Amino acid sequence: MMLKIGITGGIGSGKTTVCQIFSLLGVPVFYADTVAKDLMVTDAVLIAQVKGAFGNKAYFDNGSLNRKHVSDIVFNNKQELEKLNSYVHPAVFRAMDVWASQQKSSYVLKEAALLFESGSYRQNDFNILVSADEDLRIKRVMERDGVTHDKVEARMRNQLSEQERLNKADFVIDNNGTQLLIPQVLHLHQVFLDKASGGAQQ
Repeated sequence: MMLKIGITGGIGSGKTTVCQIFSLLGVPVFYADTVAKDLMVTDAVLIAQVKGAFGNKAYFDNGSLNRKHVSDIVFNNKQELEKLNSYVHPAVFRAMDVWASQQKSSYVLKEAALLFESGSYRQNDFNILVSADEDLRIKRVMERDGVTHDKVEARMRNQLSEQERLNKADFVIDNNGTQLLIPQVLHLHQVFLDKASGGAQQ
């Protein structure tokens, strides 16, 4: 049977790098956040819901999303953010199911920044957390995105704490720089292949 494996990590944890290593091993990766952005402009049901909640100004005349209009509404308003997520997440679930049914591998990965926050981790057989210390994650994002310390911290406040993520994860990949990533990924790859074939965990 094909397993569904979720993978997440706080901002700056390096989850995309880990996914790239899995991908090199031939594992299909579903990038939920990228798909969500596409669905916002291609899924008719989702577009109608967003317009209904945030007004026609949510989209430009050419059909592209008015990101500034929507983000201005949801950024500092948790209720509005939850409303938006309640539309987006089910659309992503549907897209993931269709995509997974087309794959031929022993297992697939679903990468999502808000895997635990959205509740979608419950649909997976197992979930991986890519973990790194907060100070290191902040430094990485400041260097990567050219943003201030405060801006990174504001983005982090929309995510669960590292401890909450650790409590929900079945497997943890340490990306503090003290352990090499590739051996950790190779180990989990073998674990999932064994589980998919009905074998015991290593």
